[in-house]
Amino acid sequence: MIAESFARSRAVWAMPVAIGLLCLLLALGGDAARAALEYRREAVAAGQWWRLLSGNFLHFGWYHLGLNLAGLWVLVLLCPEPLPARAWLLRLLLLGLGVTVGLYALAPQWRSYVGFSGVLHGLFLLGLLPQALRRDGIALAAIACLLAKLAWEWATGTPISDEQALGGRVAHEAHRFGIMTALCYAAIAGLFRPRTPEGRAPEAR
Repeated sequence: MIAESFARSRAVWAMPVAIGLLCLLLALGGDAARAALEYRREAVAAGQWWRLLSGNFLHFGWYHLGLNLAGLWVLVLLCPEPLPARAWLLRLLLLGLGVTVGLYALAPQWRSYVGFSGVLHGLFLLGLLPQALRRDGIALAAIACLLAKLAWEWATGTPISDEQALGGRVAHEAHRFGIMTALCYAAIAGLFRPRTPEGRAPEAR
């Protein structure tokens, strides 16, 4: 029983811990890492395609990093169902590209961008959706709060986060692109089909 509990805990936390360590290592890289890896519109246009993905794992500073890592921790607590590493990697890849390609194609005013929050918004939706379809009250409330936050940012243009504390401007468009990418992923992956608590599709009646 203890072994099963440990194995489940490891399966739930392994990838979030790995993501946190990656972001921490990049933060320790300082200005050199940011210069080489942040999303920059002109650099992407010049062929530095890796910036479309790597920029999502960089941050303005320690407060910005801590805020996103805290959000990742809350995500795991709200969505404790184990997810295979390949599914994590696929979601990170698609959400990361969805955020920055969206900025490149639809928000050209953003010449540069760093931060995990756009990806995190998408991860929240994908993690909460199966629970919400099972009518889990906490998941439904969390999704409602997430959508209300997006609506506030859309209507007012004012991010919830304190930009002065973060050390830079918040690209709230990235949050919307993360949610839009997550919705597309969920539709293609069939996540809108209700699931049983064990994760199986319900039997036809």
